[in-house]
Amino acid sequence: MRRKKQIGNILFHLVCILFALTSLYPILWMIASSLKDSSQVFVDAANLIPRDFKIENYINGWKGFGGISFSTFFKNTFVIVLLSVLGTVVTCPFVAYGFARMEFPFKNVCFLTILVSLMLPGQVVMVPQYIMFNKLGWLNTYLPLILPLWFGSAFFIFQHIQFIRSVPAELDEAAFLDGAGRFKVYTNVILPLIKPSLVTSIIFQFYWKWEDFFGPLIYLTSPKKYAVSVALRLFSDPTSMTDWGAMFAMGLLSLVPPVLLFFCFQKYIVEGISTSGLKG
Repeated sequence: MRRKKQIGNILFHLVCILFALTSLYPILWMIASSLKDSSQVFVDAANLIPRDFKIENYINGWKGFGGISFSTFFKNTFVIVLLSVLGTVVTCPFVAYGFARMEFPFKNVCFLTILVSLMLPGQVVMVPQYIMFNKLGWLNTYLPLILPLWFGSAFFIFQHIQFIRSVPAELDEAAFLDGAGRFKVYTNVILPLIKPSLVTSIIFQFYWKWEDFFGPLIYLTSPKKYAVSVALRLFSDPTSMTDWGAMFAMGLLSLVPPVLLFFCFQKYIVEGISTSGLKG
């Protein structure tokens, strides 16, 4: 019986390893391609060990285009992402607190509006937003990519509402009895208790903004303001030979910040998702 259990455990772990390798294969292929000559990337695609290690791909890719290095593109991306994340963290919990703890006229209508906006595809609002930002003179600036998130995001507002509702209202009442005001209750009681939700929103917003392609492509016209997602596209030239090695090298480097963020805060993601929607 014990031997059958050991065999079952071995088979289970072998299957898990097989699925893990299958999931990791695209990353391994990308690493291998970043070290190959561009002419060998697809000719020798099945081989994960490059014949000649082309470290020059990273050097050439980092040089960028037209005198604009990839350090500029990374800096632009960090500016967009960090300001977007900051706006999400500042406004979304504040709005969620109002919905979860306060009563005001047309509360249900406003909440329904948030839910409806959550269900709308991005493609539906893309054209009206472009027309509006064009009339405001915001094209070729970072404002269309950052400023809307300083007015809240429907997804994260709904997420924070669920977390705040899981916090016992008795804690608010105890703070009020001690002389705390509404804002102090929000900052000293609610925010510390919804930390998993805050960290989860930071990570998700970081991911979504980091990989955003259409936003920078539509609103930014100056190459000096491009984000990494748009800059990677510049490696592809249909009229001449595409530098695949440099493209995969810079693409691999662009994965480093999100991956590091995930490994540093993965426990908060698990805790945030596992407790989302629970009510105390």
